[in-house]
Amino acid sequence: MIGELLSVAIAEDDLPLRALIARGLREEGFDVSVSVPTGSALLHSVQQVPPDLLVIDIGLPDADGRDVVMALRARRIQAPVLLLTARDGLQDLLSGFRAGADDYLVKPFAFAELTVRLHALARRAAPAPPIGGLRLDPASHGITDGWHTVRLTPTEFRLLAPMMARTGEVVRRHALIAAAWPDGAIVHDNTLDSYITRLRRKLAEFSAEATITAARGIGYRFS
Repeated sequence: MIGELLSVAIAEDDLPLRALIARGLREEGFDVSVSVPTGSALLHSVQQVPPDLLVIDIGLPDADGRDVVMALRARRIQAPVLLLTARDGLQDLLSGFRAGADDYLVKPFAFAELTVRLHALARRAAPAPPIGGLRLDPASHGITDGWHTVRLTPTEFRLLAPMMARTGEVVRRHALIAAAWPDGAIVHDNTLDSYITRLRRKLAEFSAEATITAARGIGYRFS
């Protein structure tokens, strides 16, 4: 059974629900390695040993679950994420996928569906190495090197996350705009470029030599 080999991390602030999910997954053969009520606790717990799967509630008390997903991806933790949400609006769900989530369940849900979806995610999973150095912190809505934190605006946070998730790769302009601004927003090229300039200044506040370079006419690369 695939669940016997898989570790799962859970971030859910509803204690009875969190306990129910953890107990049920253990009974199904999963290893529940982390079970916490906040996004910051999850990020701290999985940094050294990422789990195989993550179950994250969108409505965490210290951070939006979608921001937590972006922070995970920025750290190159690519384990599949299943979001739990009380919201079933299309835009809420699409924003979850844009953040880097792989699937979602709308509360209330049948536990059997949760396990089936986790098994399906595990079959599609591909391992990826973690990233060191700078990382996104959704609790403070900033970027940190572990000692020093610089706060980002929500737009800056959403703009930097996909670049950090694909360090060394060029992320196209249209993908950055889709990640950072809501659907239907009119974003001019110079608006994107202005935000990139602001991010470069904030990155320069760290001793780490992280920077954002342009692929002219195509997009930007974090390295």
